[in-house]
Amino acid sequence: MPIEIYDKDEFVNISERAIKCTVKRLGNYVKIKLKTRRRLYTIKVKAEEAEKLINRLKIKCSEV
Repeated sequence: MPIEIYDKDEFVNISERAIKCTVKRLGNYVKIKLKTRRRLYTIKVKAEEAEKLINRLKIKCSEV
């Protein structure tokens, strides 16, 4: 089961050990998924905040 994260700073920390990152646009929101070796982490943010958060991540994301 994926784990939803609500804290952006914690999500950035998780991105340091992630092996894959995907971005999915859902209207006014954007869902960002980080896959680590053991788990899948997700965060849902407003479209305006998404670009700032994606730029802070330690891994390159691909859009789905």
